[in-house]
Amino acid sequence: MGLIKNLTAGLLGSLALNLLHETLRKNNTNVPKINLLGEEALNKTLIGIGQPPITDEEELYKATLKADLISNAVYYSMIGGKSKYIWPKAVLFGLGAGFGALKLPKPLGLDPEPVDETEQMKVLTVGYYLFGALVTGWVLKKLSKS
Repeated sequence: MGLIKNLTAGLLGSLALNLLHETLRKNNTNVPKINLLGEEALNKTLIGIGQPPITDEEELYKATLKADLISNAVYYSMIGGKSKYIWPKAVLFGLGAGFGALKLPKPLGLDPEPVDETEQMKVLTVGYYLFGALVTGWVLKKLSKS
């Protein structure tokens, strides 16, 4: 039951993160465009394994969203474990993912501009990942009570 609970909570946290990102991205300016960073990373990965990049914008967007949902769900699922450590782990995992999204693009050969062009974008990038981790922690706490 632990693995299923952790993955369920991670998926809900990942969905919350992506819903927040997509809603703000489509309705505001000066917000992170994490999707563009993900699209670039996906195509570089495909090229790196000898596959052609995805050139159709809609197909690339959908493939990136799916990969993002899965990878964040797996990442957030690691927050699970002993109940008394869920909140500290959620905060650490959320901040780790957020700061990673800001600091890793350049070393990975990606353009960091979609997430760090302005201070507001930087703060929101970290906030998005923290939000997803906190939703995961909340779900884990709720599932632990049932």
